Amino acid sequence: MDKAFEQTSSVMLRAGRADDALPCGIILYVGFRAIAEQHGLVPDFPSAEFGVGMLTEILADPAVYSVVAESSDGRVIGSNFLWEGDTIAGVGPTTVDPAAQNRSVGRRLMEHVLQRAHEKQYAGVRLVQAAHNSRSLSLYTKLGFDVREPLANLQGEPLGLTIPGRTVRLVTEADLAACNQLCYRIHGHHRTGELKAAVGRGTAMLIECNGRVSGYASEVGFFGHAVGENNEDLKALIGAAPASAEFGFYVPMRNAELLRWCLNHSLRVTQTATLMSLGLYNEPAGAFLPSALY
Repeated sequence: MDKAFEQTSSVMLRAGRADDALPCGIILYVGFRAIAEQHGLVPDFPSAEFGVGMLTEILADPAVYSVVAESSDGRVIGSNFLWEGDTIAGVGPTTVDPAAQNRSVGRRLMEHVLQRAHEKQYAGVRLVQAAHNSRSLSLYTKLGFDVREPLANLQGEPLGLTIPGRTVRLVTEADLAACNQLCYRIHGHHRTGELKAAVGRGTAMLIECNGRVSGYASEVGFFGHAVGENNEDLKALIGAAPASAEFGFYVPMRNAELLRWCLNHSLRVTQTATLMSLGLYNEPAGAFLPSALY
């Protein structure tokens, strides 16, 4: 696919640039806020500045492919991102300026990154969709995505607790092989690139049980994922998660035992979401927490 330009009479798609962080970050905040407020929910992001900071990091990440939509007068009206670091590609955040709705901008942004994923021969593509956004659910379903997991968005204060029989420590480079093998056993694919980046940031933690790695998290947070042999491993990771500006993560609602444990430890459900996939997907053979991508 030519990264340069793709144009119709009213909308042009082009590769993202560093200076797109400001307009795209504002659209990210305003767009998600508008949808949330329509349903009486708290906005996903606290401020436009937060959105700009987040988009600055994403646009600078060499493992993320970016596409920006412009109107005929050169105004940025949306953006989308394909996370390309591993076997499965993740999509998002996908945003369109509320003032540019009903012009098929979101569809074109999605079709563009899906064509990119096809050309790069990814085994699968996944995303997490806000359950209250019926329009995005309809669009993604039409584009071939299947619903896989209902998710609960949990937030609250860090728990600061330990689980008997589980030892929590930071992941090192020497642990990557064991962690990747565990992810492969549970999901049928690994997330090597994402986990290695988390080790570099110092956010990745693992669980040792009976002398072996039984779980790990790239981060307990919306942009982190976790896997464990069972719920006790995930409880240990959640219990040990450090304080952050906003402590929150996704829990698969079909895992009723883990969800109930979280609620009984004063975490609260703020929203619900849906994990969707296109292409390769295996029913998980263990416990897991998805990221905002998958």
